[in-house]
Amino acid sequence: MKLEEITEPLLSWYEENKRDLPWRREPTPYHVWVSEIMLQQTRVEAVKDYYRRFLAELPGIRDLAVCPENKLLKLWEGLGYYNRVKNMQKAAKEIVEEYGGNIPPDYEKILALPGIGSYTAGAVSSIAFGLKKPAVDGNVLRVISRITENGEDILKQSVKRRVEQELEAVMPEDRPGAFNQSLMELGATVCIPNGMAKCDACPVRHLCGARAHGTVLDFPKKAAKKQRRIEEKTVLLIQNGQEYAICKRPDKGLLAGLYEFPNMEGWLTQEEVLSAVEELKLMPLHIRAAGEAKHIFSHVEWHMKGYVVKVATTEEKKAGNLLFINKKESKGKYPIPSAFSAYRKYIEED
Repeated sequence: MKLEEITEPLLSWYEENKRDLPWRREPTPYHVWVSEIMLQQTRVEAVKDYYRRFLAELPGIRDLAVCPENKLLKLWEGLGYYNRVKNMQKAAKEIVEEYGGNIPPDYEKILALPGIGSYTAGAVSSIAFGLKKPAVDGNVLRVISRITENGEDILKQSVKRRVEQELEAVMPEDRPGAFNQSLMELGATVCIPNGMAKCDACPVRHLCGARAHGTVLDFPKKAAKKQRRIEEKTVLLIQNGQEYAICKRPDKGLLAGLYEFPNMEGWLTQEEVLSAVEELKLMPLHIRAAGEAKHIFSHVEWHMKGYVVKVATTEEKKAGNLLFINKKESKGKYPIPSAFSAYRKYIEED
């Protein structure tokens, strides 16, 4: 089977079966860029509302470039991987300074922008500018590895680069964006990652080696992932009258620059928590358990244990590195990562 044989069947199938997605209705360079960054490691259905809200607040690149960081992170709250949107803003500033506020119609220049890899550069180049550049993500790697029955590890950059080269060679000159999207769509809706592929609905099933040999579930091949590190944490919901405490994370590292409920390493007892609160020159009046929760990042798991601690009312807005805010402020101003979502209810119910 020659890889170019998949082109026409895929394009015909895509025109008939493509999903109606907001970013496809008006595929400007900015819209494609925003959607592709949001879609990384996030489900399409979850992205739709974020995409609409983001564009309503930041309709253009210049708006993104000058957006206050707290507002930007709040718009991204819940999508995770906050460095993605921070890099978007860095890129937006560069686009304003270097290219007059317009993404350049040049693959290499797009690739050189902060936070943009070969996949995003290929998507923007092909979909928005009609440039013959591939956009190879996990969906595309899965589809191609099954069609060709290639057993190489798709997590290797060398394998991704080879697939990019192979696809660039067979992409149609006149419809590179549609070709890239047809492969993405096939991987997302038919040649799916979990469970058996829907081979009967596949437009290139007659060309697929894995289907012919009954080996669909054997592909793609991936090296075993390293076990995630487990970190135990104690989360404190410190309430000062109608306000509660948050603190800002360091500017570098995991969840950099975001606000969080104060927390400490290890699982502390009630007595240890009360001592820690007293060290902040606060007077604890009541403490109760707030249950356990778990949040999984790519390389680490947080196993959390929470306490609600009510303290004697003070007019001070700060205690150590803690900042006391009211509920309204937190909703509109201070982005708290979804890692702490299990503990929000203890603040909202009081």
